[in-house]
Amino acid sequence: MKKTAKILFILLAFAIILTGCEADISVPGEVGQDIVTADEALKMIEAEEIIVVDAQKSGNFEDQHLDGAVNIARNDITTFGPYPNMLADASKVESSLGDNGISNQSKVLIYDNNNNMDAARLWWTMLVYGHHTDNMKVISGGLNALKDAGADFVSGEYEAEAVEYIAAEKNEDLIATKEEVLAEVNDPGENVEILDVRTAGEVSKGIIPGAIHINYVENNKENGEFYPPSYIQRYYPDNDITPDEEVIMYCQTSIRAAQSYIALHNAGYRGLKLYDGAWIEWSSDSSTPKAVPTGAPVEPSVQDGS
Repeated sequence: MKKTAKILFILLAFAIILTGCEADISVPGEVGQDIVTADEALKMIEAEEIIVVDAQKSGNFEDQHLDGAVNIARNDITTFGPYPNMLADASKVESSLGDNGISNQSKVLIYDNNNNMDAARLWWTMLVYGHHTDNMKVISGGLNALKDAGADFVSGEYEAEAVEYIAAEKNEDLIATKEEVLAEVNDPGENVEILDVRTAGEVSKGIIPGAIHINYVENNKENGEFYPPSYIQRYYPDNDITPDEEVIMYCQTSIRAAQSYIALHNAGYRGLKLYDGAWIEWSSDSSTPKAVPTGAPVEPSVQDGS
């Protein structure tokens, strides 16, 4: 079935080349609900009550941030044990959100200055702890895109009125453990893929056996904004990641992997998991197998042009 699905995607891509038409690629989930442009974000802020979260480091936030934004940095939602940047427990996330005026019903827009990765990691963290996807979105291109859209930026500290945030039980379906990844390596599933989103230089030193390498920056245009879902729906199948599969993704500490997670989720992919221990955990265990990758991602069959 897996080979059949990939053949169908190849045939579909070839048909697009011949006809020059957009394809209606079937994906399991709603498309385009997780990422908004800076222009869209500013219109949303004007039209309704929304909390804007700046996911920069606190020092960078104090230097400049969107007027009215609160600051939730990476350290506020992660822990440094047993490995760096792993998902924080519910109580820490509850405090980080609640202290910044975010309740379970709050509508939240998130941006960063770091290739969308920290904004995506906060989005994924909130997803794990039950925040509804309708009420949280990442601003594509982050700080620079907001500046280009004419947003007002200020410096200094801020005050937020604290509220109560109650995290749902951690959604383990969105997280892969080392044991789960190892089981997949030892006995590959027919419809499961492991995705390494690190740089070529990093993976040249080792990769989880069988993993497909697609650098997370491939999700971004040159201006730092995300590619639209239509592009992702072609690029990833061209590189053997199809919507019918379960995808387990990782990087060095799975911050960058969260950016690939939201890019795929926004394109309708479901069955996504983040290997939170990531390469740091995998490589530190002498008993886990390592491999050296071959090849490189192919170009999408049809460029989106946007």
